Amino acid sequence: MHHLLDPLRATAAKHPDRLAISDPTLALSYAALHAVAEGLAAQIAARSTRPLVGILAPTSSAAAISLLACWYAGKTPVPLNFLLAPEELGKIIADAGLDLILTIDRFAPQLAAVGIPTLLLNGKTLIPASAISAEAARMAERYPVERGGRERGEGVAKATPLPPAKAGPDDLAVVLYTSGTLGLPKGVCLTMNNIRSNAAAAIEYANLRPEQVFLSVLPQFHSFGFTAMTVVPLMLGATVHYLPRFTPVSVAETIREKQVSIFMAVASMYAALLNLRDSGPDDFATVELAISGGEPLPESVAAEFLRRFGVTLYEGYGLTESSPIVSWNTPFAHRPGSVGRTLPGIEAFTIDAQGNRLAAGMTGEICIRGACVMAGYRNRPDDTRAVIIDNALRTGDLGHVDSDGYLHITGRAKEMLIVGGDNVFPREIENILLAHPAVAEAAVIGAPDDLRGEVPVAFVILKPDATASDSDLRAHCRAHLAGFKVPRSITLAADLPRSPTGKILKRALPK
Repeated sequence: MHHLLDPLRATAAKHPDRLAISDPTLALSYAALHAVAEGLAAQIAARSTRPLVGILAPTSSAAAISLLACWYAGKTPVPLNFLLAPEELGKIIADAGLDLILTIDRFAPQLAAVGIPTLLLNGKTLIPASAISAEAARMAERYPVERGGRERGEGVAKATPLPPAKAGPDDLAVVLYTSGTLGLPKGVCLTMNNIRSNAAAAIEYANLRPEQVFLSVLPQFHSFGFTAMTVVPLMLGATVHYLPRFTPVSVAETIREKQVSIFMAVASMYAALLNLRDSGPDDFATVELAISGGEPLPESVAAEFLRRFGVTLYEGYGLTESSPIVSWNTPFAHRPGSVGRTLPGIEAFTIDAQGNRLAAGMTGEICIRGACVMAGYRNRPDDTRAVIIDNALRTGDLGHVDSDGYLHITGRAKEMLIVGGDNVFPREIENILLAHPAVAEAAVIGAPDDLRGEVPVAFVILKPDATASDSDLRAHCRAHLAGFKVPRSITLAADLPRSPTGKILKRALPK
């Protein structure tokens, strides 16, 4: 089984009435999802002659349908970041060679500025009124949309049948563009085997089950939202609910109303959920597994989340180039402070600056080997050769693997500071700042210094109603850190620049 559509077809045949996907405006059973995706695929095939097709949509049922439709049409989807400016989108569109983008009305002006043909994902496109089916009406009756929006009674598209989609294990499944921290975004090429093996390993390792209910607030152009919260539940034959916009209140309401059992988010989202004033353990009682990834999980957030809601946060690790999941903590294999053990079939090890492999417990650059490692960067053979050596991916992250196989992340190799000849890791300073009772979030970067080369500087967001000054926080750091690690300055901010998943963008902070 190589094609990612195979498990969807199997579930549609075996459990046609099971709810597959849902958002505030559209919910579809597995049989309906299968039919709608095939209908959209016929429209894609009629409009695009290129191998890659773009998708510009919020976290939603429409985005999930679009991914499947591209595969049904024999195309490779390219999910696009809807926060990008037209000029930035234009560069990615050119690099990917796109001639069609699936999108929604709200994003049409961005694409009009770029000048590329679009296919709008509205009710008429997804479920034409002229193609009413009894199955669609039955599913509309069974799964009404509670918060308004169009129901499924309009019918499921009966498109001109396409030849069954076929793909080998090495055929492209998706191209995901990275955020481009050092310049233009790079297109990460992930194959059918990359994604299928990573999703299957995650299901096996975490003992995920079809009866579990997923909730996703992660954008599907992000590898975490793509694999863990779209491919995994659909491969599993489970139900996944999507929220187009993250708000703590909407997350808590959806978990309670939909009896959500699997929730995955970035650490800053969990920190935001702690601001809920009227929520408690009862609201999160159905959550069996809450995974934090995408950025370091502060110990203070994990501890407070457990105290407030009775939910343990399990930290994981991954990157786009590894499809993306490398390791997870789980209820049966949990070591706080680590990012868990690697998934089945994935090996993690460290190397020194010369590329020599290090023993367990020794800190170095983390490398990953396994079927999850990307095929390469699109149109960038030199960049690919620089990070894939002997079939292992050099992640650029620093850390170590302990004697029990748990992976620990120290920080980014490129973020490491050299202060007067001493190595300083921003994450160590951030953890100390986060231990202060007034601090909600913290980010540390290096700033040029004539005497010591560079010095740490910090940016801090305080908890609601909390007070602390720059001097208070620096005194706290001095009590717990060597003098050369104490930030030269600490800037108090209402918010900090962020990625679409809420991760703090350190490269955008002033030095």
